[in-house]
Amino acid sequence: IELVNNLAEPLNLPPNLVTIVIVVLAVGFPLAVILSWIYDLTGEGFARTKPIDELPEQQKTKVPNAWKIATYVSFAVIIGLATMNIVGNTRKLHSGDIQSILILPFKNYTGDEQLDMVISGMHSSLIGNVGRITNLTVISKTTSDRYNNTDMTLPQIASELGVDAVIEPAVTCLGDNICFELKLITPDEKQRWFCEYHEPKSQILNLQNRVTKQIADEVKTELTADEEKLLAESRIIDDDAVDAYLKGRYYLDMINPKSLSLAIEYFQKAAEIETDWAAPYAGIAEVGLYEKQMGFGTEPDIIIMIYENLHKAYKLDSNSVEYHHANAVTAAWTEFDWEKAEKEFLKALELNPSHARSHSFYAHVLSIQRRTDEALYHGRISVELDPENPLTLGLYVEVLRVAGKCEEALHYGKKAYSIDTDNIFSTGRLRDAYICSGDYQSAFETWEKIKYNHWESLGVRELLEKTFHEQGWTAFIKELTRINKEIMELDPQELAYNMAHKYFLLGDYEKSMDNYEILFEINNHFPDLPYISCKPTYDKMKDNPKYLALLKNMNLPLTD
Repeated sequence: IELVNNLAEPLNLPPNLVTIVIVVLAVGFPLAVILSWIYDLTGEGFARTKPIDELPEQQKTKVPNAWKIATYVSFAVIIGLATMNIVGNTRKLHSGDIQSILILPFKNYTGDEQLDMVISGMHSSLIGNVGRITNLTVISKTTSDRYNNTDMTLPQIASELGVDAVIEPAVTCLGDNICFELKLITPDEKQRWFCEYHEPKSQILNLQNRVTKQIADEVKTELTADEEKLLAESRIIDDDAVDAYLKGRYYLDMINPKSLSLAIEYFQKAAEIETDWAAPYAGIAEVGLYEKQMGFGTEPDIIIMIYENLHKAYKLDSNSVEYHHANAVTAAWTEFDWEKAEKEFLKALELNPSHARSHSFYAHVLSIQRRTDEALYHGRISVELDPENPLTLGLYVEVLRVAGKCEEALHYGKKAYSIDTDNIFSTGRLRDAYICSGDYQSAFETWEKIKYNHWESLGVRELLEKTFHEQGWTAFIKELTRINKEIMELDPQELAYNMAHKYFLLGDYEKSMDNYEILFEINNHFPDLPYISCKPTYDKMKDNPKYLALLKNMNLPLTD
């Protein structure tokens, strides 16, 4: 039994052979014992065993030393095989043992630090590729990067993230060829799999597909027919295009004005070299979306850039996750086409269930449509996939806040702020969480951190501090509203948005709606405008005809 158990897998014997052997031996062993007790094998054939007291002294059996040695050796072999089987079984993985993994950043053993950007891009691409496996949860890159060069042990990291395994990658050469290795390690610090790769750089897409299939095999996760088909696709990419694209991914992941500008530059370079490769065009479109949402650059030019590159990406690869994600975001916040946005987000998540950004933004689309439970579900998944990303956490804070879960929103808002105190977006969400929970002292202090330099340059900081501390929150908002209107040099769009928001906080919904109408006339696709449909705003303004008319103009539901 032990022998067959240990030989079945390496020799690719039929899976049911072990069962057959066990059944045969289980049935045969008692019979063999009975027959060997009754009969002896002699030189003249089988003979019935005589009782020992009927045998002459000279015929009594004496066991030769050779048989004794053979018996001892047999026992030793059996014990050895049993030990191997026990130890081997503890190392074997079974289906369902690993359902979530963290792919750590690649260690750079090339000796060339200038390759760090390309290696970081490889990391991002590998996470995206492995994320396509439906039955495997893959932690996002931003969170993974937080564990680079950490003092934490692998069990500590796995425990903190709640993952079943960690993949440790390392690059040993990166020139015309790529050399890297992968180790799959479980929280008990046992290495379950190790593999080395040495391929021409032009084969990187094919290599990633192969690696993804191997990872699926090692963790005993069955691929769907569609996943098998996608991972079977093959193409060769020019080395310089690979470098440019991976550098573009590196800068895209940083998400700031300078990095986004560099990301476009590298994506465009990759697209110029490989004109029929969808990935760089999808990358350019995604950069455009961030620039538009965060107010970088000239909006009409950005919108043209987004649509041109989305069209190119789709023509070249209709199964690009980045394309469907970018198309979904465009449908939601540029076109206000909520049905199309939902369809595209679901397609992106079908292609990559571990795509945290799609879960995050889809949660916002659901919040805007007041589908609160669904929004919370996808928001929660986004945070499970990317728990160390201030942007992801900040987006989830907004979902929680509009769902009325103020304390939970405050928890994640504080976590986002603790990770990056200079992140204006997550700091703003922390302020909103404080307002939601009624902690106006902390809300004011957080607001002041965001606007300190601005208030100081306008000479109003001390006035606002005095107003808040002596007269309270409402007086502070009124004073800030007056300053917005009379002192701050805001363009008409920013002024209308600021005034609408402040009047809403004051409970003056008529004036709030007057400014929202002005904002809609100036820019009928202002990206923050649909958020007035979220539950808290809707509950307070659902009887206002102007409000309902605006919802209708944005294709949003008029009733719950």
